[in-house]
Amino acid sequence: MPKFVYAFAEANKDMKDLLGGKGANLGEMTRLGLPVPPGFTITTEACLGYLADRDFPDGLAEEVSEQLAKLEQSMGKTLGDPGDPLLVSVRSGAKFSMPGMMETVLNVGLNDESVHGLARQAGNERFAFDSYRRLIQMFGKTVLDIDGEHFEDAIEAAKQAKGVRNDVDLDADDLRELVEVYKKVVHEHAGRDFPQQPREQMDLAVRAVFDSWNTGRAVIYRRQERIPSDLGTAVNIVAMVFGNMGDDSGTGVAFTRDPASGGQGVYGDYLQNAQGEDVVAGIRNTVPLQNLEQIDQKSYAELMQIMQTLETHYKDLCDIEFTIERGKLWMLQTRVGKRTAGAAFRIATQLVDQGLIDMDEAVTRVSGDQLAQLMFPRFDLSQEPKRITKGVSASPGAAVGKVVFDSAKAVEEAAAGQAVILVRRETNPDDLHGMIAAKGILTSRGGKTSHAAVVARGMGKTCVCGADELEVDTKAGKITAPGGVVISEGDVLSIDGTSGHVYLGEVPVAASPVVQYFEHGLAGDADDLVKAVDRIMKHTDERRRLGVFANADTGEDCARARRFGAGGVGLVRTEHMFLGERRQLVEDLILAEDEAGRQAALDALEPLQRGDFVEILDAMDGLPVTIRLIDPPLHEFLPDLTDMSVKVALAGDQATEKDRKLLEAVRRLHEQNPMLGLRGVRLLLVIPGLLDMQVRAIAEAAAELKKAGKDPKPEIMIPLTASVQEMEIAKEATAKILAEVQEATGVHVHTLIGTMIEVPRAAMLAGEIAKSAEFFSFGTNDLTQMGWGFSRDDVEGAFFSRYIELGIFGVSPFETIDTDGVGRMVRIASEEGRAARPGLELGVCGEHGGDPDSVHFFHQVGLNYVSCSPFRVPVARLEAGRAVVLESSGGSDSR
Repeated sequence: MPKFVYAFAEANKDMKDLLGGKGANLGEMTRLGLPVPPGFTITTEACLGYLADRDFPDGLAEEVSEQLAKLEQSMGKTLGDPGDPLLVSVRSGAKFSMPGMMETVLNVGLNDESVHGLARQAGNERFAFDSYRRLIQMFGKTVLDIDGEHFEDAIEAAKQAKGVRNDVDLDADDLRELVEVYKKVVHEHAGRDFPQQPREQMDLAVRAVFDSWNTGRAVIYRRQERIPSDLGTAVNIVAMVFGNMGDDSGTGVAFTRDPASGGQGVYGDYLQNAQGEDVVAGIRNTVPLQNLEQIDQKSYAELMQIMQTLETHYKDLCDIEFTIERGKLWMLQTRVGKRTAGAAFRIATQLVDQGLIDMDEAVTRVSGDQLAQLMFPRFDLSQEPKRITKGVSASPGAAVGKVVFDSAKAVEEAAAGQAVILVRRETNPDDLHGMIAAKGILTSRGGKTSHAAVVARGMGKTCVCGADELEVDTKAGKITAPGGVVISEGDVLSIDGTSGHVYLGEVPVAASPVVQYFEHGLAGDADDLVKAVDRIMKHTDERRRLGVFANADTGEDCARARRFGAGGVGLVRTEHMFLGERRQLVEDLILAEDEAGRQAALDALEPLQRGDFVEILDAMDGLPVTIRLIDPPLHEFLPDLTDMSVKVALAGDQATEKDRKLLEAVRRLHEQNPMLGLRGVRLLLVIPGLLDMQVRAIAEAAAELKKAGKDPKPEIMIPLTASVQEMEIAKEATAKILAEVQEATGVHVHTLIGTMIEVPRAAMLAGEIAKSAEFFSFGTNDLTQMGWGFSRDDVEGAFFSRYIELGIFGVSPFETIDTDGVGRMVRIASEEGRAARPGLELGVCGEHGGDPDSVHFFHQVGLNYVSCSPFRVPVARLEAGRAVVLESSGGSDSR
């Protein structure tokens, strides 16, 4: 039988899978000799067993009793004893941090009798009844599933009756009465009395924490953060220490560095005479952590020493929760802290400079997703927009949108394509879906450690918290700002999560300095963030094995891709060159009634194509450029069938001959499923002269550049190949044209001829196709469509969100490659292709080429390069380097 319960002394930081992050780190701090309240952890395996059987696994109750007895012995108290009660907290703790998503219950063990014992022992009746009302409130919401508004309304009524604004202004008699009101709320809405047996309280709280793994908000958060759903949560039972015993007590959250900027210093929030949930919930505005030095110098000095110890031990930014009980400091939690993208890069290089980590480790501390965030634009303040207030800079970025006051409205507006700013007094875990939908979050309460701040930073979402000059009235749907400025729902605000400034109206955005760096290189006056990015990018380029190419269709795109560090072009889509004014020439090709007419259209297209290829090959001089011959069906260059039918019908006898011919052609070329119809290599083999024209334009462009002293390196890619015969026929025709151009120009340009592997049959026959093809480029967009049997244009909006909810997808297979199915085809084709043609060059040019997780997979398979949009090239470069470092260290992606 597995062991289900571990004392903190038995745990360490490497046991996160079994004990969750909180339990593992409480064990680690205990081993370091830090002041941690005693307690024990119930494992994630126990949680999974409970969720499977809807009951505690065999043996769990006995193990809990054994550990509880040891805890009672060490504390010299008994759980809920009427004379001197031991009280405990029951806290969730999954492997990956999920702030505010699961449940916590404090002060377990209090009842109608033990509250008086606590009051006598503490010499503070107000504290005892405050703790009891908190227990009933938390227990009611968490365990008994009572709407929290009932408790909030009751305490608001008590404060109004007393004529005060803050909870701390209620005295012992007020709180005693509030306890009775809360008990009535429980009886009325739960259909039972608040439980008076301490062990029953604890067992029910444990069940509630287990159940909270599958609450709607937890599921949404895991989906957003790509956390597996089969991990479960541990439960931590910890002896209570109290921050609400008076002004010599308090609670706080500290960071060893600023999680928003990465700056070194004293960062965090502190709240006197409060319990930990008050800080995170943002119910009362905190004071900066440095104020603790004046409030309690001894505890402050000890905390600073512990913070240094933890950062040195973990070799990273640490997020710490602590409580001071009558001048005694207690550590309640530590974990590697969430941070913004900019902070991640700064902290990684700072730790290198301090000798705590090396550059390889620094590369693992950042991610491609974070780099992409840094490439987003920022506000352009040159026009001096109207600033209405300043709050706490909780999560950086520039967000503009219409004001909404509730999460459901945010989701509704975002689904309609509207950019919104979610405005709340404070957020709570139930606001998660609205936070995901919004462009930014603005709250009037809370600090850098409030729920809104922590969740927004984790999601890379712009957030300003604690803008306490704003009076937010969610029911009236308005904000009142200093100077009497009123902002109503639907009005536009701009929020700057880097500075904390809030602006009225829409503020224009300016390019990111990180993009400027990629465009122009490292400037002499570059800030520390850009310098950190530069150091990490240089190291990752030294370490990566994968080449990073770009998908680019114009000379301008190619030039940008090259500046962004692309080592070539992995995909030029020649069909994009037939759009705009050139569409008429394609129509002429389609409508041609004889070979002479068709050839005239091709002759008109060829010089235009040649000019395009000259521009592209010149921009990428000396680097490989893979040019895909025309891929989509010809009807895409013609008018819509319905539109054309209506036009001709309405014109009647007045319809032009050209329109009639166009309609006839559209009907002739119309296909029920064009993505599986006449396209790609099929089109090239069926339409006489089309392949010849494109290949000749490529060859003549390369010859022209080579004569001018350039070094063009074209590669010709045949699309949608499904059979060896298709490849052989297309290759033979291509080689014939290349030879003709070489003879005519006297210039030899080495040109590889390969194919795109995007049909499952081609992947399964890769060994045969490789005998003809000189390179493979995996078109993972079509390979995913055909592998899953999806029509991408139809399915993503139709049912993908439901599939993600059901757990069929963790993420869309068009976003991150399906390694089990589509990825297996890539692996098989790679292995069999190289077995038939050793040294076969392999690349990928679907959208997956710029996806961080997919890049790691392509590295493992052994591809030569990935190709993505120019803007994603730096992301792919970084992830290619991370893949090497993580592989060599045997580590896992810690993002």
